[in-house]
Amino acid sequence: MAKAQSAALDRKKLMGDPIMVTTIVVLIAFLTLFILYPLAILLVDSFVGDGGFSFSVFERIFKMSNFTRAITNTLKVGFVVGILSSLLGLLFAYVEVYLRMNRCVGGLFKVVSMLPVVSPPFVLSLSMIMLFGKAGLITRFLLGIYDNNVYGYWGIVVVQTLTFFPVCYMMLKGLLKNIDPSLEEAARDMGASRWKVFADVTLPLLLPGIGNAFLVTFIESIADFANPMIIGGSYDTLATTIYLQITGAYDKAGAAAMAVVLLIITLGMFAVQKYYLERKTAATLTGKASRARMLIEDKSVKIPLTIFCAVGAAFVIMMYICVPIGALFPTWGYKFTPLTFKWFEQVFTRYRGLQAFRDSFVLSLIAAPITALLSMIISYLVVKRKFRGKGFIEAVSMLAMAVPGTVLGVGYIRGFANGLFHTGVLSGIYGTGLILIIVFIVRSLPTGTRSGISALRQIDKSIEESAYDMGADSLKVFTSVTLPLIKDSFLSGLVTAFVRSITAISAIILLVTPSYLLITVQINEFAEKGAFSIACAFATILIIITYGSVLLMNFIIKHFGTSRKVKEVE
Repeated sequence: MAKAQSAALDRKKLMGDPIMVTTIVVLIAFLTLFILYPLAILLVDSFVGDGGFSFSVFERIFKMSNFTRAITNTLKVGFVVGILSSLLGLLFAYVEVYLRMNRCVGGLFKVVSMLPVVSPPFVLSLSMIMLFGKAGLITRFLLGIYDNNVYGYWGIVVVQTLTFFPVCYMMLKGLLKNIDPSLEEAARDMGASRWKVFADVTLPLLLPGIGNAFLVTFIESIADFANPMIIGGSYDTLATTIYLQITGAYDKAGAAAMAVVLLIITLGMFAVQKYYLERKTAATLTGKASRARMLIEDKSVKIPLTIFCAVGAAFVIMMYICVPIGALFPTWGYKFTPLTFKWFEQVFTRYRGLQAFRDSFVLSLIAAPITALLSMIISYLVVKRKFRGKGFIEAVSMLAMAVPGTVLGVGYIRGFANGLFHTGVLSGIYGTGLILIIVFIVRSLPTGTRSGISALRQIDKSIEESAYDMGADSLKVFTSVTLPLIKDSFLSGLVTAFVRSITAISAIILLVTPSYLLITVQINEFAEKGAFSIACAFATILIIITYGSVLLMNFIIKHFGTSRKVKEVE
């Protein structure tokens, strides 16, 4: 009875707040129009033909040998990359949490964890080709090997593993830190070896987290477009097959059906990860440690593991360093001296680099604050408000996380090229910068929303209630009370959205037009042509921009964020 009265009171307060009602309506309309509608159009295109409901499009694409082969290839790559990334991430996380390391190795780990964030998604593919390809610096010029081939299955597996394992490392590091050391110390006191403790105590506690890391990496792998496009060669994956079905065969209906197949796979995996493994992980771990963990000092364990991880981290960093170095060579694969800056000059004088960087920077700069603000508003509504439709807003805003960029691109083509439901309404946004900005917002929204929800759950509702009691409306409370308290999350979401937007490729490769030059599209085109030096020059400047943005965010949070004020009070 009390709960029903409380819910009724919350609804009455909500309906008496026109600003809040308007915000909810506009938000639901935005999420429906730019997330649900494109996906619904894909389903309509796939199942509805000239004669009504039909499976004819699916029957046609499943008869294509390249499509069935692409499904098999995608799943095979996804499973192998998921397993390898999870194991490698677990090893790095275990070494950092359980072994006493020197600062040098710890610094390497931090750099490795940040590099995939600030780099375009295909940087390692470029490095792999330049170092280990037929004209590679290591294979051809150092080892004298001329008949090797890095393109294909193993090329994709290696590159994706090196790209995605830092994600698993960051996830599992947090889980390992939360395991109570007393559980493991009790086993050691009873005479168990370190391997026995790991196998019988630590690993069972980590299994849900490892499964979670595997599924996240699996989803990222099968949705990846850039790496298979550059280093895949003739090895087709679903993402590249969908792209070629539109750009090569001009078969939009077939591409839509292929996109639905890829979407079903990713949504299924996302549902398992979100609604099963995440809950199981939270229930399995025991919380923060009651006392400090006794770090492993045994040299027989410490030295080999530390050396292995340090070498692995150094190799990954070398792969990333190869990109700026590659931009300094006169002709990669044939002439390595003298070093030159001509490619950086040609970026701006010959290849319209200034326009590419300007368009990418401006569009990302517009999308980033809108994404950050929308994320905080959605987080506020989900955590602090009770109303019908709250579950819809949370679910749809998170849905974009499970939708591959290529699928979203096809959905926008089918949904907006001829207007809403082929009526011509909103057809004007297709082919413009506005649709690119919207895609940037949709793709980055889940990350900012998750961060905002975590931050808002730490704020006691009495702080906001006191502002309401003093006569402030919902807009005033949000801007004057709530937003300043989650300033760190807002700034973090702002820069994350900017970095994700300026390095995006899979979602916008099908939507970009000659009116706009985007950096990532330029890099992809030059890499496909084999012009690696100019591609490296573009990629190097892009990495500098994104890394500078992250450093700026860290500086602002350190000197102006809420964390500093809290430390001063303490």
